[in-house]
Amino acid sequence: MFVSFPFRIVSVIMQVMWTFSIYLESVAIMPQLFMLSRTGSAETITAHYLFALGSYRGLYILNWIYRYFTEGFFDPIAVIAGIVQTVLYADFFYLYVTRVLRQKHGLQLSA
Repeated sequence: MFVSFPFRIVSVIMQVMWTFSIYLESVAIMPQLFMLSRTGSAETITAHYLFALGSYRGLYILNWIYRYFTEGFFDPIAVIAGIVQTVLYADFFYLYVTRVLRQKHGLQLSA
């Protein structure tokens, strides 16, 4: 019992750090989105970068669905953080599609 105790503490610490990193990843884009909304514009490369990050999140959600139906795998921590991150990207996706792709110019956000 006492021999395994240090390993259990390390395991718990690693789980807490992993959970924190998942939640941090989901909200780490907020400063960039805040600056976009505050300045009202973004360079084209920044807009494309944010779109690529959002596309990664969309593909990740498809991966969750696939793994759930093929392996029965479900991770509630990753799903909750993924939903939060997807919600944060939703408004930006709308602006990206309507302004950058359709009008072929830099992203101009309304303040």
